[in-house]
Amino acid sequence: MAKEQPRKIAFICSKGNLDMAYPALVMGWAALGNGIEVTIFFTFWGMDMINKARVDHLEIPPVANSSMKMNLMGVPGYIGIPQFMGAFPGMTAFATHLMHKKMEDLKVPPVREYLQMLVDGGAKLFACKMSVDMMGLKKEDFIDGVQDIVTAGDFMDMTDGAQIIFI
Repeated sequence: MAKEQPRKIAFICSKGNLDMAYPALVMGWAALGNGIEVTIFFTFWGMDMINKARVDHLEIPPVANSSMKMNLMGVPGYIGIPQFMGAFPGMTAFATHLMHKKMEDLKVPPVREYLQMLVDGGAKLFACKMSVDMMGLKKEDFIDGVQDIVTAGDFMDMTDGAQIIFI
C-alpha cells in the first residue's frame, strides 16, 4: 500500500494591491485549517505584502479596476466607478479607506496580522530572488516570518506536488 502524500498548496503573490493581498491570505488560512501544507512565494509587486515599509500601506487603486463597485466597498447602491474618476486626486485613498473599513467591520485582520497568523500556523513564506535583486532589497527589509529569498527554480523544487495558484 502506497503511503499517502500530504496535501500541499502554493500561492504565488505577484501584486501588492490591497484587494490582491487577501485572496492568498484567506485561502492559505483555510488550507492550514484543513491540514494542507501552505507555501507562499512573493514576487514583483507582491513583495509589498512582506516589505516592512509597505505592508501597512497597501492600497486599492480604482484606476484599471473596472470591476470595482462602490456597494461592495460599503457605499449604498450599485455604483461603478467610471475609469476616468479613478484618476482624480484622493480616489485611491478613498477606495482604500472604504476597503479597510469594510474589512474591519467583518473582523478581517490587517495584512501584517494575517501573515503572522499564517506563519504561526505553519505556512512558509519566501521572497523571489530575481525581484529582490531587481528592487535592491535584502532579507532584513521583510517582515518576520519570511524564511528566505529563493529562486523560482528553488520554489518549484520545494513545492513539488503542490497545487499552485498564481495571484
